[in-house]
Amino acid sequence: MTERATGTFTTAFEPLTSDDETIGRMRVRKTISGDLTGSGVAEMMSVGTAVEGSAGYVAIDRITGTLGGRQGSFVLQHFGLMARGQGTLTVSVVPDSGTGELTGLTGFFDIVNENGVHTYTFDYELS
Repeated sequence: MTERATGTFTTAFEPLTSDDETIGRMRVRKTISGDLTGSGVAEMMSVGTAVEGSAGYVAIDRITGTLGGRQGSFVLQHFGLMARGQGTLTVSVVPDSGTGELTGLTGFFDIVNENGVHTYTFDYELS
């Protein structure tokens, strides 16, 4: 049965070096509250284009905390695109990445950023 967790998170960005000046790299640290509580550490790569409003990013994001009263960690994979200002974002649990009481976790993590406030809706299942 699919369950839903909602809440907010804050982020702190740390630039990382890159061998290619057209590709940006960042470490992103998150503090997560709500139905999922804990922290996250991600490595993100991004690229912009010559067309304003077009860009892409990917990230691998390890989350450690408590979800539905269960403790453990899991990994999210981010895939985001902007095409002339129109964005799409897919954030999925990496299969079999759950540990501890979150072993068997699957799901999709939806992120909304409005005026600098990040909210999430996490539709998940634990087998």
